[in-house]
Amino acid sequence: MPPRVLDSLLTLRAESRRAFAVLLDPDKISFDVFPAMLRQAVTHGVDYFLVGGSLITSHVLGEMIAGIRRHTRIPVILFPGSNLHIESSADAILFLSLISGRNPEFLIGQHVVAAPILRRSGLEILPTGYLLVDAGRPTTVSYISNTTPLPRDKPGVAACTAMAGEMLGLRLMYLDSGSGAQFPVPPELIAAVRQSVETPIIVGGGINSARKAADALEAGADVVVVGNGIEQNPDLLPEIAAVVKRYARVAK
Repeated sequence: MPPRVLDSLLTLRAESRRAFAVLLDPDKISFDVFPAMLRQAVTHGVDYFLVGGSLITSHVLGEMIAGIRRHTRIPVILFPGSNLHIESSADAILFLSLISGRNPEFLIGQHVVAAPILRRSGLEILPTGYLLVDAGRPTTVSYISNTTPLPRDKPGVAACTAMAGEMLGLRLMYLDSGSGAQFPVPPELIAAVRQSVETPIIVGGGINSARKAADALEAGADVVVVGNGIEQNPDLLPEIAAVVKRYARVAK
């Protein structure tokens, strides 16, 4: 049986290795090219698939996960935008608490509704502090969550927010500038959070080049997440995979 997802993330952190996750939004993936993209992910050593998004209008979560299962053994982690985005055929779910905002629905409200469903689902629950960072333009997640992102130029605020989340018992921190972000999470902000918590740190949003992925890893990200960038440029997947592998070798 493969290692549980949280165990694998904690091992990455303990061994100072890095990982690469691909975010698949069911509304944005063409099933005509999906198998080829999955084979490319296997070839280049993608570590995790995140499946979900802030707003999902198509009902194909189960179909998408079944496709991943047919072509890969890569763990599938749900990245839910609401309590409607639960699919028990995945391996795990990021149980996201939007600690950067002050909307109770995304701090605890959605979680109360989802809890009994998740208890029965068999999914591995990953308690995750979700920190939305200003991306230079409004994003879907800021609109849907009705929250103000953390300022890009206030790394101390982000660090203290993550620290509080860790003290509350959250096991992972996810720093995100959102889908279609104009700018990725600043390296200075990632570094400040890295210095403030011991949890693994996942970073996504606006990573549309190998250089930006390297900047996030250099600053302290344990996992980099790429979604829209790969949809727009298939060559980006092998480029970022190579960067992640290089950092993994340096860390050993």
